[in-house]
Amino acid sequence: MKKPRTWTAETIAIGSELLLGGRLDTNSLFIADQLAACGIELRYKTTVGDGLTDIMAALKAAVRRSRVVMITGGLGPTVDDMTREAVARATGRRLARRKAALDEMVARLAEWGRTPNKSQFRQAMIPAGADVLSNPVGTAPGFVLSWKGAFLAALPGVPREMEPMVRDGVLPRLQEWLHHQKAVGVTPMVRRVLHTTGVPESVVDQTLTGLIPKGSPIQLGIYASPMEIMVSLTGPAAIQPQGTVSIDALCAEARDRLYDILYGEADDTMESVVGRLLGEQKLTLAVAESCTGGLIGHRLTQVAGSSAYLDRVAVTYSNRAKIEMLGVPKHMIARHGAVSAEVAAAMARGVRERSGASIGLSVTGIAGPGGATDKKPVGLVYVGLDGGPNDTLTKEFRFHGGDRSIIKLRSSQAALDLLRRWLLKRGRG
Repeated sequence: MKKPRTWTAETIAIGSELLLGGRLDTNSLFIADQLAACGIELRYKTTVGDGLTDIMAALKAAVRRSRVVMITGGLGPTVDDMTREAVARATGRRLARRKAALDEMVARLAEWGRTPNKSQFRQAMIPAGADVLSNPVGTAPGFVLSWKGAFLAALPGVPREMEPMVRDGVLPRLQEWLHHQKAVGVTPMVRRVLHTTGVPESVVDQTLTGLIPKGSPIQLGIYASPMEIMVSLTGPAAIQPQGTVSIDALCAEARDRLYDILYGEADDTMESVVGRLLGEQKLTLAVAESCTGGLIGHRLTQVAGSSAYLDRVAVTYSNRAKIEMLGVPKHMIARHGAVSAEVAAAMARGVRERSGASIGLSVTGIAGPGGATDKKPVGLVYVGLDGGPNDTLTKEFRFHGGDRSIIKLRSSQAALDLLRRWLLKRGRG
C-alpha cells in the first residue's frame, strides 16, 4: 500500500543563475514562515536551471512527496523563462492567453509609460484551469492550480513581487484548498527569529545548549551568514498543554542567554536597530570609511527616515583624503600606519568635529587580497567612535576565512555593532 503524503511543502527555485552563482535564492525562508502559519512544513528545497525537461522532472518529483509545491522564477518574457510551459506539459494542460493576466500587464506597463512587446505577451499565457495571481508590483502574473492531490503555486522569483503575491494571493487560496481537502493533522506553526553578531556559530550553539526540553515540539535552528548568526524557534501556534514550555517562554530564555550578542528580532537589521537608537536619543551621526568604501553609509540609508540622524558619510580611502578631509595628522599615519587604532580614533574625531554631528564613526582596515604585512594581515580592521571630548573608543578586529567582499561586510557590521553597544550603554545612563 502506498504511504500517504504528509502535509509538507517543497519550494522549486528556477533559474540557471541560481546554479552558477549569479544570484542567491532568498525566497524559501519567507515562504517557510508563511506556510508554517497554515500548518504546512517546508521539508524540501529544490534548485533547478532553465531547462524545460529539468523543470518538469523537478515538479513531478516534488508532487510525489509533498502536498504543497511553491515554484519561484521562470515567469519572465524571455525564451529561457520556461515555468509556464513546464507546468502545462507536466500537468497535461494547454497554455492559453488569459484576459485578466493580459489586462493587468498592459495596465502596469502603461503606468510606466510603456507598451508590451511581442515577447511580453508570453507572460499572459496561463495553464488551463489555473487561477491567475495578480502581481501588484511587476508585470509577470502568477498562477495556482491543483494536480494529483497537490497544491501548486507559480510565482515570480523577484522577492518584492513574490512576497505580496504569497500573502494576498496564495495563502487565501491555500486555506480554502486545505478546507476542501479536510486536512487532518495540520497545526499552524509560529516562528520566532533572533539575530546575533560578533561571535561564531559554535558559541551561539553552546550558549543555547539545553534550551529546548526533551520531547518538546519546538525546534531550534541556528544559521550562519557572513554578518550574523540567526537563531529560530519554530513550534505550534496553539497554547501548549499544561506542564510544557511555550515558544514565547523559550524565546525569552534565549534572549537572556544571548544577552549582548543579541541585537535584534524578527525583521530587524543592524542598521535599523542603530537607526532606532539614534532616533530615540535624538543624536546625529557622521561616518568616515576607508576599507568599507561607503558600505556603512549605504546600509544606514537603506532605512527609511535615516535623514533624521545621518548627517554625512565620507569615503576617505587614501592617506591624503584622511589628512585633508578629516585632519588626521600626517606624522600619525607615518608612525602607526593608516590601519591602526590611533588613525581610527583620529578619523572618528575628525568627521565628528567637521560635521558638528553628535557622534563620529570610522573604520580602517585591510580587506585584501593585497596590502598586508606580517604584522598587519588581511582582515585586520580598526573601528573608531568619538562621542565628544573624553569619549573616544577604538576596537580591533581580525576577520578570517573570507574574501574582500566578506571582510567589508563584516567590517561594516562590526562598526555598526560597536555603535549599537555604545548607544545602549549611553541610554542606560
